[in-house]
Amino acid sequence: MILVTGGAGYIGSHTCVELLQAGYKIIVIDNLSNSSEESLKRVQKITGKTFTFIKGDIRDANLLKKTFQQYNITSVIHFAGFKAVGESCAIPLEYYDNNINSTLVLTQVMQAANCKNLVFSSSATVYGNPKELPLTEGMPLSATNPYGRSKLIIEEILRDLPAADTINKAKQPWSIALLRYFNPVGAHKSGLIGEDPSDTPNNLMPFITQTAIGRRDKLAIFGDDYDTRDGTGVRDYIHVVDLALGHVKAVDKLLSVDGISGVRAFNIGTGKGISVLEMVNSFSKTNNVNVPYKIEPRRSGDIAACYADVSRAKNELNWQATRQLDDMVKDSWYWQSQNPHGY
Repeated sequence: MILVTGGAGYIGSHTCVELLQAGYKIIVIDNLSNSSEESLKRVQKITGKTFTFIKGDIRDANLLKKTFQQYNITSVIHFAGFKAVGESCAIPLEYYDNNINSTLVLTQVMQAANCKNLVFSSSATVYGNPKELPLTEGMPLSATNPYGRSKLIIEEILRDLPAADTINKAKQPWSIALLRYFNPVGAHKSGLIGEDPSDTPNNLMPFITQTAIGRRDKLAIFGDDYDTRDGTGVRDYIHVVDLALGHVKAVDKLLSVDGISGVRAFNIGTGKGISVLEMVNSFSKTNNVNVPYKIEPRRSGDIAACYADVSRAKNELNWQATRQLDDMVKDSWYWQSQNPHGY
């Protein structure tokens, strides 16, 4: 049984689909602060499988303890957390409380229940402003905003757990996969689940799709004077289904005979950089839809380019992204066109 925290969210819901289709039984805990229970109903529709949903906050230790007592949970995938870079700069204390505290409570309850297999939803933001590309897991870590810092602090906390196992001679050691996501886009090919931000989107693709469907007048592109091939920022965009499959592979690895000893970080991306303009133009051309845009000044804290070296995930998890840019823009538009106002 796999516990999925934050499983009603964008990445969480897609991962629930892939876990169920891989034969895993799951339980979802989500407080629905930035997601909809409708996504979980649609996960059941896609897979034809049922699962338990608990509405609650994982900072509620009693709720978590009851859940672990009631179900035979072997592993946890921890998505629950706030994730907007700009918002984190405005309300850093809320980000530290929500993201770090929830992880502390979760790992304390897991340890007490002797469930020590964890896949953590980390981020490429832990690399800060990279001095060279592509990014490898062994590069120096830093953060340029409270969101990224919360992920970095959690990674450090999680590294302390196997070290404590050694001191305490624990019979059941921690086994932790840190998945450092790059830029998830796309949606399930059914059009039933996709990215549905509750407020102003934080990511590029919902801005593109909401502009294309007429919910926004135009797309703002921040900066066209970067040292990149067309002057706009370059990022490693990954289809959300590929990302979800990365979690399934990580769970497979944790539960395998030659699982992960201690903590291991994995970049989850495509290894290729795509510029903002390339994404916009591909979206327009593939879907035959107009996306009006306006160039705005650079945003503070944005970097010119960021993309991953993904060889470790390929070699150790037997995982790699297979979906291309065309799939990303086609599936994103199908989701938005089928769900003009989200869930």
